[in-house]
Amino acid sequence: MNEDFKYKELQERMDFIEFRQQLLFDNDSLSRLLFEYKITEIQYKEIMNLMEKYRNDIAHSKEVNHGAFEDSIFKIVPQHNGDYHMCEYLTRAFMDEGRWDEVFPALYGNMPKYQYLMEDKDE
Repeated sequence: MNEDFKYKELQERMDFIEFRQQLLFDNDSLSRLLFEYKITEIQYKEIMNLMEKYRNDIAHSKEVNHGAFEDSIFKIVPQHNGDYHMCEYLTRAFMDEGRWDEVFPALYGNMPKYQYLMEDKDE
């Protein structure tokens, strides 16, 4: 039993290292954020699922807000609980890449600190 645990732990560590190596090779703004925040591949997939859920909610005119979104992110990455900046940075990086680009404006677009981005997006 103990050997199984060690093997599983070793496999998880190798998966994490391989994912981080891929992030380094990709070297885009989103990959750098994922690397910096030590997001695992499993967490990344869960974040993408959450982004898709929010895209669908927005498309169906459901009300969304950044507080609920951030709570959902913190359930995925509990090691960053309370770091709302990370949530903003991730959604913005997705928008900048043209992925789930409606989510950032719906969650953060009305904040004064992001008005310049929304004006640029409208042009």
